[in-house]
Parts: sequence; structure tokens; C-alpha cells
Amino acid sequence: MSGRPASGVHWRAATVAAVSEATPHARILRLAVPQWPGSLPGQHVDVRLTADDGYQAVRSYSLGLAGTGEEIELAVDEVPDGEVSPYLVRDVRPGDELEVLGPLGGYFVWNAADASPVQLIAGGSGIVPLRAMVRARLAAASGQRFRLLYSVRTAEDAIYRDEMESLPGEIPVEWVYTRAAPAGWSGATGRLDAERLDAAVWPVADDPLIFVCGPTAFVEAVARSLVARGHPPLRIRTERFGGL
Repeated sequence: MSGRPASGVHWRAATVAAVSEATPHARILRLAVPQWPGSLPGQHVDVRLTADDGYQAVRSYSLGLAGTGEEIELAVDEVPDGEVSPYLVRDVRPGDELEVLGPLGGYFVWNAADASPVQLIAGGSGIVPLRAMVRARLAAASGQRFRLLYSVRTAEDAIYRDEMESLPGEIPVEWVYTRAAPAGWSGATGRLDAERLDAAVWPVADDPLIFVCGPTAFVEAVARSLVARGHPPLRIRTERFGGL
């Protein structure tokens, strides 16, 4: 993820307020951040950890919720051999302190004033900023047509799974299971292909605004496929991440 700090954005002390399990390898962290300025749906923060010897590591994480208040939410998926994510997933506890810089990013953001239909496409933990957009759309009750396509290895790997499965009918969710499907699943299992993309995404004629977030290879493959199907590149906004 990338984003230049806006004027006035600076490092802030944050305290872990609550920790909950999202999947066997991911956790949801609630951080108390005094004087937090609020964020837009789709933005992210940099998280900085400082070791006892002064060594620092910084990584970017999407915000799972947008809006005001002095508490933010992150959902962190552990990356094997990572410097930061294993600590945030395995070791961090309520009361621990770290630092955050943000909110960051102004491109990969949903604006409630935009009446365009919205197509959300998530791969793995790429659901996090898209979940913030879904929550913002429901809170605004603004009427834009939303769709979500969520690709995960298995149902157990889906962050915010229960919430995404219980969204109101006005925001349909299409699931793609790339390794193993849950019991009772009648659809195909495997990587997201052109046929399933065509079935789940708003047609070109509707001129949707499309947000794609996930691992780099997933995002690039989806974006290429969308452009090949006639979606204008300027209507496709992407946010990608590596593993750290």
C-alpha cells in the first residue's frame, strides 16, 4: 500500500484496546488513538513497532472501519517470516502500545456523494478496506448499488466471514473458494476465472466504479481481466499488498 501523508498527519501513540480472532491466522485489533482525526472508507495507516534496542519496523494496514472517534480497527493476517504481522497476530495484548501514522491514501476511497454502482473485489485480507466501504454505504443509506466478490482459499480463511454472510440483500456477496469449499457448496472450486468474474461483476454498460484489493498477483490478474472485458482502466481502483 502507498500514500503520502496529508498535511497535519503525524505519528500518534496508540494503545491496544481489544483483540479478537478473525481466522486461525488473523486477528482484529481495536486501537485507542487519542485525537484521531477520523478516516474515509478505504484509507489505511502505517503501524510502527519499536524494539527495546531501538530497532523500528513499519508496515501498512487497511482500516476496517471509517469515520470519526478515537478508536480504529485493523484486521491483520499473519505472513510467515514477517517482521510485524506475526507479533500483531500472536503476541500483542490489550494495553500494549504502538504508533500509527494516518489516515493515509486518497485514491482508493469510496465517496458517498458518487452515485455510481460499486463493485468490490477482494482477495484474502483485501476484504478489510472493502468492508469499511460496505459499512459506510450501509450507514449512509445512500442507495448506491453495491456488489461484493470475495475470493478466499477456504471459508475458514475469510476475515469478517459472518458479517459478509449476513449483509442485507441490497449488497449481494459472491464467494470464490480457491482450495476447498464449505459443506453444501454447489458452485465450482478454484481460482477466480473469466466466467465467474463476468457473472459476479456489474456489466460494462452500468459503468461501475470498481475497487480491487488483495495480493499483487490477484489484483493484477483481476484488473487485466476487467479491462479485457471493456471496463475502462480509470474506473478500476486497485490496492495491492505483499506479505510483511
